[in-house]
Amino acid sequence: MHRRQFLKSSLKAALGISAATVPSILAPIVTNRFARPAHAQGASATTTDSPDTSGPFDLIIRGGRVIDPSVHLDAIRDIAIRGGRIAAVEPGIEADATEEMDASGKLVVPGLLDIHAYYAQDPRGPQVALEDGVTGFVDAGSGGADNIDAIIEVARAAPQPARVLINIGRQGVIGAGDTFELRLADVDACKAAIARNPDYIVGVKARLTAGVTADDREVLRRAQEAASAFNLPVMIHMGQSETPMGELVQLLKPGDIVTHLFAPPPNAIVDEQGRIHPEILAARRRGIWFDVANGRIDHLRRDTFDQIMAEGFWPDTVSTDGFVNSREVPGVVDLSNIMSKLLNFGGMGLSEVVASATVNAARVFPFLRDKGTLNVGADADVAVLELREGEFEFLDNYEGVRLGEQRLYPVETIYSGSKLQRI
Repeated sequence: MHRRQFLKSSLKAALGISAATVPSILAPIVTNRFARPAHAQGASATTTDSPDTSGPFDLIIRGGRVIDPSVHLDAIRDIAIRGGRIAAVEPGIEADATEEMDASGKLVVPGLLDIHAYYAQDPRGPQVALEDGVTGFVDAGSGGADNIDAIIEVARAAPQPARVLINIGRQGVIGAGDTFELRLADVDACKAAIARNPDYIVGVKARLTAGVTADDREVLRRAQEAASAFNLPVMIHMGQSETPMGELVQLLKPGDIVTHLFAPPPNAIVDEQGRIHPEILAARRRGIWFDVANGRIDHLRRDTFDQIMAEGFWPDTVSTDGFVNSREVPGVVDLSNIMSKLLNFGGMGLSEVVASATVNAARVFPFLRDKGTLNVGADADVAVLELREGEFEFLDNYEGVRLGEQRLYPVETIYSGSKLQRI
């Protein structure tokens, strides 16, 4: 019996589930975390179509270094687009197009996906994200049951796919602490809000930092109760919690997300010697996702970052924890800046960094499953980036500055086959 058969049989026995269910539960822990699974929702549109180089096309992006981790592509290619979809990814396409873009010297990657942001707090947020190359995002808990409708209104009006996590705290993110009183973690109110908005609420958020919540374990239990009623994931905001992370992750189910994985002690994912807690390793093996969510304060400190990356515990996804004004925050700026930190200091290669903002992120939430790829037939969502060489300053959340030699910058965004008109 090989390892996957063993995992499947063990998981069936432990959870009492059918064999057909096991592959989807094990999907996040396949050996190649960057490959696009053939059984993913919407995959038929992107895996069965053949390239068409006959033209004419609406747009051809010429001569860029195309990096598409979903098919392990890293080469100079042209990309032809017709009818809002990728028609061909080939070297030297000899055909006419209504419009052409010279991407020589640039990186051409799938549209970026930010699964932890707060762009829906402001009607301008989705446009700002799109200009930064983000062609799909999740607002990660801005609103709770009492104010989620306003957040969903912004997400609904966004030009790119946008969905929301509902905060288990019924008032959403508040200065006093989302669940500083346990009465705010109202399961019935949360369930009612999800039932009203099943197309836009894609999970439940629980912020578990001490001072934000009155009881992290109980708040997480309530978040799971609300989410499980709709078969949705829970995202937990970790860092500086009262309860050790090793205990909290045991309350998570496959498909849940731990965000702010680089948060320093107390109760980081590493012990005092900088080793990953065994419970954290076990959580990843059973299908828990680990996300960056750089943010502004308390979430990333360089020594903890270095310890985690040295252990080989790379993030599954990279995200900003960003707002409409994050460009003015030196430690955040945009998703490309956060990706650059992983590229400079984490030991990750360029394709692996791109994967964390594209194909990996697309696998976390079903509404993104046909995104994060440049497969023929996929939506023509493309980010054109510039990789500059030089000396660049990168900040953590504790005013720590370190110098890197490479920095990614967003240059152009193509969404649904059309070049973005910057506002």
